[in-house]
Amino acid sequence: MNPFTTLFLFITLCTPSTKSEWVWLFNGTSTEQWVSAKADQFPKEGWAIENKLLVVNQGKGESKAVVRGGDIITKNTYAQFDLEFEFKLGPGANTGLKYFAKKYPNGSILGCEYQLIDDINNKDIAKDTDDKRRTAGLYELFAPTSRQLKPIGTWNKGRIKVEGSQVIHWLNGVKVVEYTIGSPEFRKAKAESKFKDVADFGTAPGHILLQDHGDEAAFRNIRIREL
Repeated sequence: MNPFTTLFLFITLCTPSTKSEWVWLFNGTSTEQWVSAKADQFPKEGWAIENKLLVVNQGKGESKAVVRGGDIITKNTYAQFDLEFEFKLGPGANTGLKYFAKKYPNGSILGCEYQLIDDINNKDIAKDTDDKRRTAGLYELFAPTSRQLKPIGTWNKGRIKVEGSQVIHWLNGVKVVEYTIGSPEFRKAKAESKFKDVADFGTAPGHILLQDHGDEAAFRNIRIREL
């Protein structure tokens, strides 16, 4: 074997990989990666696969009863990762994607939330004086900037990357939030939020969580790779 080839193979084999392969959390056909946040199986109602989309509360607003399935979480927990997903919200909808989500003794599940909401028509945020509860922000802590948000009823693409202590949110390919876990800015934002008394809020590892807030939303092409 050529000595240069031998050297290349040696370096390749001995150099640790920094990125895993992409893993589908939802590829249009299976919910295998998810369970109910309150049980050890996927909800039997509320969530469904329709036309290769993961849909929650389908048909709400069409004068028919909708049975809620509750939040769902990944079976695995994640610390450092690159996560991509696409979402489409119904009119007035409020939901969210949480990461570093942890279960607490009082039954709550808390984590950092990439907010997903109808910024214009949702009544919960109609009187907000800042954007900390608007789509792609870190819910209650950091408002998104430079957004290129597509209208309700159309698809938007989110991305969250956690590498070291740095966290970045993207929306439709544009960086909209960047923060450092444990930084003075993060601690200040947390202290001013409703999470101020949660000691380990924003710390890894934790589950990925999709929220059932009672509104209609759809997701597709959810994939993650660990860093």
